[in-house]
Amino acid sequence: MHPDQHRDFTEFVATRSDSLIRLAYVLTNDQHTAEDLLQTALTKTAAHWRRIRDSPEAYVRQVMYRDQVGRWRSPRWGRERVVQTPPESVSQDRTGEVDTRLTLAQALRSLPARKRAVLVLRYYEDLPESEVAKIMGCSVGTVRSQTHQAVARLRELVGETITLEA
Repeated sequence: MHPDQHRDFTEFVATRSDSLIRLAYVLTNDQHTAEDLLQTALTKTAAHWRRIRDSPEAYVRQVMYRDQVGRWRSPRWGRERVVQTPPESVSQDRTGEVDTRLTLAQALRSLPARKRAVLVLRYYEDLPESEVAKIMGCSVGTVRSQTHQAVARLRELVGETITLEA
């Protein structure tokens, strides 16, 4: 591959991988299989880059669709594997975690929009207080007080200690 083509391909992968991995996940419903599907599609794309570099995303998507349909049609897809002895590991019961997440999600929905936005920007997006203040058009002190009030309200609603690190 010519250095210019290599640079273009690398740039394409860097800018479009997030979108393409989401598509692969939707197609496969499994993160590891999605990564394999995308990697296979990008390998095929790299091999034909000179020919398809004007519309590479369409090519990658088409390769992923066709490869996934081929997997669905394959007689080996979805078959169970017979093993001599079952695996020793026992999965943990995570029902409590699910209940906690559902309770927390419901409590978050009950917060006013501004307080919910502060929590999402601070803890989900992991932005610093100064960035949150700039996005919301307020002072850093307002962000701090809104965060404190929102976490306190969540603790009241959930009824247990919520550990959110600043």
